[in-house]
Amino acid sequence: MRDLGVGFGYLVRGQRWVARHGKQYGFGLLPGLITLVLYAAALIALATYGEDFITWTTPFADDWTSPWQGLFRGFLTAVLFALALLLAVLTFTAVTLLIGQPFYENLSEKVDRDVSPDGTAPESGLPLWRELWISARDSLRIVVRAAVWGVLLFALGFVPFIGQTAVPVIGFFVTGFFLTEELVAVALQRRRVDLRERLTLLRSRKTLVWGFGTPLGLAFLVPFVAVFLMPGAVAGATLMARDLLGEEITEGATDPDAAAPDEEDATP
Repeated sequence: MRDLGVGFGYLVRGQRWVARHGKQYGFGLLPGLITLVLYAAALIALATYGEDFITWTTPFADDWTSPWQGLFRGFLTAVLFALALLLAVLTFTAVTLLIGQPFYENLSEKVDRDVSPDGTAPESGLPLWRELWISARDSLRIVVRAAVWGVLLFALGFVPFIGQTAVPVIGFFVTGFFLTEELVAVALQRRRVDLRERLTLLRSRKTLVWGFGTPLGLAFLVPFVAVFLMPGAVAGATLMARDLLGEEITEGATDPDAAAPDEEDATP
């Protein structure tokens, strides 16, 4: 259970790191803002035309009498929007990281240099196009896994009692796991750790992952919060990636502009 607190600590320390490095924080906001605009436009379009889409896909209900036709199509419209909202939460991080790959890659490297005792950061040695391809491919695989879990949990939500108690809790932990995977991938891909190895690492420290990703997933449910937390989440995930690989963390070791670390900032 100690790992739950350690994971949450990395989330907080990541936010503190970007707070001390305002320039990196400013650049890190741009991808999230772009993604937010795209998602908001898509959800607004769905809210506007979702009912028409459901009507078009259910011609067999055209002859149903009132109120059954309205109730049926209204229910399907609500289900469609709920699924879209769930997928938006699950995929926001993946899309933002893909759009902001150069920004977050640079931020993660600076965190690595700052906390590394020798002031160095691992480099993949791959060209940018190759890194983007790997990131897009792995993100798609994670999105598919997350979507399967999302549909399964949504279906279980109709089970009496369990659907209203256990399923929402499980859903937040699942969301936290996949969010964390996407975020630590920025640092781990530079270390040539592939998706299968990353998942193995994360599963070996599930409570650490949940401590980091679950509160972040809850925060992401609040509009606009994800945009402002993303840079710090990438920084915190970089610190956690070092922990997962057993690399030493000495905060503020190489950055002359960083505030002197307190005792609580020492290596966990």
